[in-house]
Amino acid sequence: MAASKTVGDVLRANGVSRRGFMKFCAATASMMALPPTMVSAVASAIESARRPSVIWLPFQECTGCLESLTRSHTPTVEGLIFDAISLDFNHTLMAASGQRAEDALDAATQENWGNYLMLVDGSIPTGEFADYSCTNGHSHLDMLKKYAAGAAAIVTIGTCAAYGGIGRANPNPTQAVGVQDIIKDKPIINVPGCPPIPTVITGVLAHYLTFGTIPELDRHGRPMAFFGQNIHDRCYRRPFYERGLFAKTFDDEGARKGHCLYQLGCKGPVTYNACATLKWNNGVSWPVQSGHGCIGCSEPNFWDKGSFYRPLSAAYYGDARTVGISVAAGAAAGLAAAGLARGKQKKAQQEEKA
Repeated sequence: MAASKTVGDVLRANGVSRRGFMKFCAATASMMALPPTMVSAVASAIESARRPSVIWLPFQECTGCLESLTRSHTPTVEGLIFDAISLDFNHTLMAASGQRAEDALDAATQENWGNYLMLVDGSIPTGEFADYSCTNGHSHLDMLKKYAAGAAAIVTIGTCAAYGGIGRANPNPTQAVGVQDIIKDKPIINVPGCPPIPTVITGVLAHYLTFGTIPELDRHGRPMAFFGQNIHDRCYRRPFYERGLFAKTFDDEGARKGHCLYQLGCKGPVTYNACATLKWNNGVSWPVQSGHGCIGCSEPNFWDKGSFYRPLSAAYYGDARTVGISVAAGAAAGLAAAGLARGKQKKAQQEEKA
């Protein structure tokens, strides 16, 4: 049976060279904050691992998270890692449809009950609105409960599945919630983002293949390896922030010079993600590099935390009050420092003329 093949068998069948595979394992070990001495162990574990059965259930979503994963520039080892798992159900990608797809889902879950990895994207309507999101007459709330019971672990793909996302935004017309609000008795790994970074998704899968366990998580259930630092601390525009140099509009001189986007609403100081280091489109760029501030999409309830284009402040950024105050104070200090520097420069110029 195809599912009995090891990951190494699948990678070799797809023409992945040993050099390419080891390069991927080195990058994976680095992303998981493992020492270089662990690269060989990671390679051995992944190569010999049996292909786990994976059930991907899409609920109240836009398919953007799946698009993110499948839009790689060229076939990569990261993409083949996803091929190396046994993706037994995803009704967007699979050839089967209708009842055949339903039969495939039931067959895969029954055969691998207690051992499959369940991936979920999209929020889940609840209460009297549960039937607003259904597949084949079954509410997604009922489907989540049914198939979560047989899962070894659950990975939420995207902010909607993790925390409710846009479906949960005010006024939350379907009483939508995230997976962790419903399932309390299974290990859950949250991979938020709108959409999440493809490499983060494959990195989590690689960790599971390597160790057979979930990675270390933060207080929001996110893998520390990817969500352990905030955007601001990794941002290449940070030096401009420290000097009090901010873009005032998206097309002013400061914006053209790459100045900090804090005053244009960048949420980097309170957002934890790996965008600044892993980037997007095979490492080509990321939102701040392309000239747009971080909107905080990997944080819970980011849709309701004020405008994307208003600076952070304690007045409207409720759960980040302390951070908002400190960031505002830092920005003020930066502006004051910049003003003082300009004053000294102007005085020096006047003395030279005198």
